[in-house]
Amino acid sequence: MKKKLAVMTLLTLCVAAGIAGCSKEKPVDETPVQTETQTETETESTNPTEETTIEALEPSTEIPPETTPDETAERNNRLIVATDIHYLARKLTDGKEAFTYMVEHGDGKMANYVRQITDAFLDEVIEEKPQALILSGDLSLNGEKLSHEELASKLVKVEDAGIPVVVIPGNHDINNPAAAQFQGEDHFPAEQTTPEDFETIYYDFGYGEALSRDEHSLSYTYQLDDFNRLLMLDSCQYDDGYHVGGMIKLETYDWIEEQMDIAWNEGMNIIPVSHHNLMDESQVYVDDCTIEHSEELQQKLCDWHVPWFLSGHLHVQHFKSSESYGIDEIVTSSLSTAPCQYGVLDYGDDGSFEYHTKTVDMAAWASRTGNKNRHLLNFPEYSKKMLERVFYNKVMDTYKNSDIPRHDKAQMANLYAKLNVYSYAGKAVEIVSEVVEDPAYQLWEEYGGNDILYQYMQEIVRDAVVDYNHFERK
Repeated sequence: MKKKLAVMTLLTLCVAAGIAGCSKEKPVDETPVQTETQTETETESTNPTEETTIEALEPSTEIPPETTPDETAERNNRLIVATDIHYLARKLTDGKEAFTYMVEHGDGKMANYVRQITDAFLDEVIEEKPQALILSGDLSLNGEKLSHEELASKLVKVEDAGIPVVVIPGNHDINNPAAAQFQGEDHFPAEQTTPEDFETIYYDFGYGEALSRDEHSLSYTYQLDDFNRLLMLDSCQYDDGYHVGGMIKLETYDWIEEQMDIAWNEGMNIIPVSHHNLMDESQVYVDDCTIEHSEELQQKLCDWHVPWFLSGHLHVQHFKSSESYGIDEIVTSSLSTAPCQYGVLDYGDDGSFEYHTKTVDMAAWASRTGNKNRHLLNFPEYSKKMLERVFYNKVMDTYKNSDIPRHDKAQMANLYAKLNVYSYAGKAVEIVSEVVEDPAYQLWEEYGGNDILYQYMQEIVRDAVVDYNHFERK
């Protein structure tokens, strides 16, 4: 970045980079998860039966309160960033057994309320009036074409309010064989989304307004204003089948170099966005989360003095800085996973920024639209219980056939669920001391061994040093 940046400092960092290259046992409630079946306007009152209530696991956890934004922050350069919506079209589920099992034994996505979450979120975006709304991939649950089409139809009202929407695909969105519709006790294949479909469906949300398009991927540039330009990077692999991990094509690197050169000559600030992570935000799931050979991308960004990078994919609220390359990466957590939050980014033309998260206020939305659903009216508690339940089930499923006594497994599952609730919210630092002193943690040390779940717990504990919901550079 040429304009107003601390160039000498960044040059020094890049030179250095050139050398290196980037409780008591309580059984889980067995009652099925509550699903929504009201009309697409989502305004009809619903009164689910009390039998669908999910009881809290012990020890009970609370979703920590959201970070309070700085009310004095400049709002003229404000972006709202959301990711991993994992939207599922209403016609693709009947809310019965197969769908319920997918929700309860998945990775925490609130697919049973994703339409309501999306509607409430978009209302908040319109009220906030940011410079633009960035959606950084995994827009659909598993690449169902109908899900993309339905989500795109909802984005129209944001554009109609004068707020540009810019999107890129995630690994779930294109050529995904897991695209499905749920009926009764089974699920069946749904129409998948091709790269051409994705571009067509989201033509009005970035692709049709692109300043430049990469002919080898779905990457493009988008002009925000006279001084700032988005570099929307397609980091997904779908040409030769479905892949979870991310990679930038060699031909796309050439295009990136051209766009950086053009931006430099025009005095433009570049804001890069991808679905996959630029850095090793997860030390356990590096292959699935970090862009392959990301050091090359970091070096290019450093060479052109780009100070920060936006991504998603991880589902966990996080950020990380590279001293070698002088770059900060902000990872926004999944909108459809508790606590269902998004990022608010105020930035300056000199590379400074202030980022904080905001939780979607589902109770306010339900009250405003006349929705009487008790889960929506008490959404923080309900979504917390759902996330607890998912992680409890994950541990119990993993060790189903093990020799670990059930009482011990239950304690381990409860602690794993509690830690992950806080980790997903970016606030594991608040309970890490309590967790490592819990007797259940000693059980994990005894039984965990080289198991991936234990490794992941250890990573969360090591990483729990700050609250990841607020980050700024002056």
